[in-house]
Amino acid sequence: MTPSVLAYEQGYAIHVNQPGDSLFYHLDYDERSHELNMEFQHFHDFYEICILLDRTAAHIIEGSLYEIQPLDIVLLRPSLLHKTQYPKGAPPKRLMITFAMPRNTPGLDSGYTELFSIFNKPVPIFRFTEERRKEVLAPINDIFAISQQPSVLQSVMIHSKFVEFLCALHRYSPENGYVREETGSTMSRRMYAIASYIHSHYQQDLSLDEVSKRFYVSAHHLSRQFNKVTGFTFTEYVQMTRIRNAQQMLLNSSEKITDIAAQCGFTSFSQFNRIFNKQNGMSPSAYRRSRHSQSEREVMLVGERPEPLGSLE
Repeated sequence: MTPSVLAYEQGYAIHVNQPGDSLFYHLDYDERSHELNMEFQHFHDFYEICILLDRTAAHIIEGSLYEIQPLDIVLLRPSLLHKTQYPKGAPPKRLMITFAMPRNTPGLDSGYTELFSIFNKPVPIFRFTEERRKEVLAPINDIFAISQQPSVLQSVMIHSKFVEFLCALHRYSPENGYVREETGSTMSRRMYAIASYIHSHYQQDLSLDEVSKRFYVSAHHLSRQFNKVTGFTFTEYVQMTRIRNAQQMLLNSSEKITDIAAQCGFTSFSQFNRIFNKQNGMSPSAYRRSRHSQSEREVMLVGERPEPLGSLE
């Protein structure tokens, strides 16, 4: 292993707690082949970081396509609609980190808010020079070493090193050298532009006819190509984007559910309630209650090296 490259052992996983706990880490060292590409974009309620170790790949984030090179660091905040596209051929190696972390520690609230601001950058992908990359990724290599040395403090050490990693990312974020390049066919780029437009305007009235005129494409052609490129119909994508944002408001605000529905672009509460139930298997009020009770569970740190849970992508 050269100093600038991440430590790697195929099929190795590091766990602290489990997804759903208010604090958990899952570092998954593995390969991902083209045949396992996800058909649809998805989102989840935890943070995710992807670091490609070799070859190239692409990330579709909120309807925008980003090309990824080895050792680029992709940051995905909760409820960000995304999917990864891996190339044909030999499966690329990658480190996938999924985690959740309480940020309401007394006296540290504002610091954590600033630390996590790196997940809200307009382009949530970081590319550094070799020297800087070595410094940023050093805490992740430390975590790999710590995981192989059983200790009663192992979980605390992993947590400490991960915060150190985030702090390094934040400190050097002004040096980010990632530049997004236009790739793919003209029609694919237009469909991704439409998807991105939906994410920026989901609170407004979005009709197929209105959007097709805005992007100078027939409604019929837009409908067919949008489904082909994204895996969703135009209406499904609009509804999914609105529901995703409603979920965040339900969890992170005390606003009335009727107000949330209106702010997320739904013309009636009955429509919102019906679509929310269809996508989540429960009502908006039940969703808010269940997630709040889940986040209030007591956290117990347990360091272990179990069998991998499989990809959480």
